[in-house]
Amino acid sequence: MPSEVLSLQGQAPGPDWLDFLAGGLRAGAIVVYPTETFYGLGGLATIESVAERVFALKGREAGKTLPFIASDLEMVLQFSEGPPDFFFRLAERFWPGPLTLVLRARENVLPATLYGPGRTIAVRVPPPAWLRDLVRKSGSLLISTSANLSGQPPLDSFSEVYEIFRDRVDFLIDGGRTPGEKPSTIIDLTGPEPACLREGKIPAEEVWAFLYER
Repeated sequence: MPSEVLSLQGQAPGPDWLDFLAGGLRAGAIVVYPTETFYGLGGLATIESVAERVFALKGREAGKTLPFIASDLEMVLQFSEGPPDFFFRLAERFWPGPLTLVLRARENVLPATLYGPGRTIAVRVPPPAWLRDLVRKSGSLLISTSANLSGQPPLDSFSEVYEIFRDRVDFLIDGGRTPGEKPSTIIDLTGPEPACLREGKIPAEEVWAFLYER
């Protein structure tokens, strides 16, 4: 199938552009898009066929955890269950930003294949305003796995993701080169104390200093 390429370079997307793309996502479209770290690959998390396509596109074993992005804290609360006080403090300090938080998830809000171990989700609110607006208009968490083949490094170049995913996804959003360097930092909030699962853009020390050195 031919992919539709949409360009962000030199312009901010208007409401018609976002409405068009949100409509595609609600219909089950798969999109490659730029983020504050690397290019992401995804679609609406509430559509089971979308998850299946994402796993197939990456050559990734079904059942491996996929991360998500949300429009805002309120959307995260719709999908999470009993987030701890640490969550609200970290969200207020680091969101929008490259901090992914692992939380207990509500039952029956996502396809079973998209829950992490112990019915969890890994989610962040990204800095690009247009991306948050798109997720808000779409009405659901957006899968945000890296736009690469499983086992390969994440990509910050549109030309590289285009070569891999052209005519394999519905939309490719050209945002030029993304900041790259490091992925988001992942903090697990499902245990008695927060735990760093991956140190990325935000140093773990900065997180611990904020939480404990007040």
